[in-house]
Amino acid sequence: MNEYRTNTLGELNIKNVGEHVKLAGWIQKIRNLGAMTFLDLRDEFGITQIVIQNKDEEETVLNELTTESCIMVEGEVVERANKNDKMATGEIEVVASNIEILGKCKNVLPFEINSLEQNTAREDLRLEYRFLDLRNEHLHNNIILRSKIIKELRKKMDELDFTEIQTPILANSSPEGARDFLVPSRIHPGEFYALPQAPQQFKQLLMVGGFNKYYQIAPCFRDEDPRADRAPGEFYQLDFEMSFATQDDVLEVIEKVIPDVFEKFTSWKVDKGPFVRIPYKEAMEKYGIDKPDLRNPLIIHDATKLFENTEFNAFKDKTIKVIAVENMNEQPRKFFDNMSEFAVQELGAKGLAWVKIDEQNNLTGGISKFIDEKTKNELENLTGVKENSAIFFIADEFLTAQKIAGGVRIELGNRLDLLPKDVYKFCFIVDFPMYELSDEGTIDFNHNPFSMPQGGMEALETMNPLDILAYQYDFVCNGYEMASGAVRNHDPELMVKAFEIAGYERKDVEERFGALFNAFQYGTPPHAGAAPGLDRMVMLIANEENLRQVIAFPKNKKARDLLMRAPSKVFEKQLQDVHIKLIEE
Repeated sequence: MNEYRTNTLGELNIKNVGEHVKLAGWIQKIRNLGAMTFLDLRDEFGITQIVIQNKDEEETVLNELTTESCIMVEGEVVERANKNDKMATGEIEVVASNIEILGKCKNVLPFEINSLEQNTAREDLRLEYRFLDLRNEHLHNNIILRSKIIKELRKKMDELDFTEIQTPILANSSPEGARDFLVPSRIHPGEFYALPQAPQQFKQLLMVGGFNKYYQIAPCFRDEDPRADRAPGEFYQLDFEMSFATQDDVLEVIEKVIPDVFEKFTSWKVDKGPFVRIPYKEAMEKYGIDKPDLRNPLIIHDATKLFENTEFNAFKDKTIKVIAVENMNEQPRKFFDNMSEFAVQELGAKGLAWVKIDEQNNLTGGISKFIDEKTKNELENLTGVKENSAIFFIADEFLTAQKIAGGVRIELGNRLDLLPKDVYKFCFIVDFPMYELSDEGTIDFNHNPFSMPQGGMEALETMNPLDILAYQYDFVCNGYEMASGAVRNHDPELMVKAFEIAGYERKDVEERFGALFNAFQYGTPPHAGAAPGLDRMVMLIANEENLRQVIAFPKNKKARDLLMRAPSKVFEKQLQDVHIKLIEE
């Protein structure tokens, strides 16, 4: 028998009346009623009410009890006089015959556990005392949910005959699109490991090594700025790769695994595959973003040709994007002013023009005086809206107009409450550009540098790099990028050419990706894969808006671990061991 408990605190019921039990947990609440004291004792499984008869011999231990202290209780299970049907154990209580304090808690807590006050406490304070924060039922259940989701993902991948293999954490630096975390080598002065941004090269090498299907719950490390939907520094993904596979094979795996996992752990409506595949170019044109939330019914239209000969200066020689919204007749002028203010202050727009179409199908308000009857009819044909509607206009350089229109679409959907709250909508974004222009105006990889270009070597040799598409794809759920993947470039000469276009010489490829380049000389199978993000998946299933709510020990908004006080300074001797000297600014 366990030394501390015979039962957990969520399992006793009326059938246990008369039994002598041992229980252990944390005191959630103390109610001293004079003749007796009631404790709510909590563990991971539930709460049981403890009754203490206030006798002289119990007075000493009663004086020592504080909320959140960890105690053991022995006693008899009795039927409660006042039952609580909101508790699983609400039919019974335990009359204590012995109480032992296992771990006393300070009298003053930094914040209250399992109360509304915890949600109003400063997040940095909660992160500093994360061990207390994790006692909160809601947060605690999120971490348990995460564990269950990982188990289910493993089960699904095992059923599809994938082999789980761990890849190294100490690896080499690679151009994945973010800064590496560097680890200095003590025994190799002046040389560094890098924590892997993803197991990209290793999983490709596994395919060269003859493995058919690989997966792992992989830790990834990227030194990038924090944001709400991405944990700073480190995150986890369901990384998988398949030999002799095409894009369709990979997308089919995602369609088999991810929706079923969502459905198992949520009461929301979950899309079932096959999911719509939206080319990147179409996504940017219709939604202004490459991770569209398909719950939002609003569509962006290009009205540039309609205003080619306009005398309205704000529209002259500009790309014109429009968003039409139905049932806007009751919206006051203030709504439109607030949307304009949002576009300027939050999205960097020069302005947000608009018009309303009244019940008589006449244009009113905003820039209506600059739109003639012919253009009005063309706008109605383009957008499909008529009476009691509104049209918003974004005028700017092409890419800027596209981006701002995407932000306006999202904000309109939120402010007008157009999105259903209990639905998961999935889609694939496909046909990403292989390359893009960097901020310095040079050709750079748009997505994953190890992807197969559509058209192969001929495309790389004959096409404008910015027109080349890649076999790259993203999986999107409710406006969040859930997974990225690609068909891999497994031809060494194709790989060299692809990197040359991005400014790398052959020797750079051979040096920086030597293992992969060398392996490709020895009979490499075509292969493809993807990596759904675990943290984001749990966040969506748990219906949280912040990743820190589904990670046991997260960093704060400034990428600091306030509990363990990392990053931190180290002793000079430690720096000497790894041959590093700090330069004072």
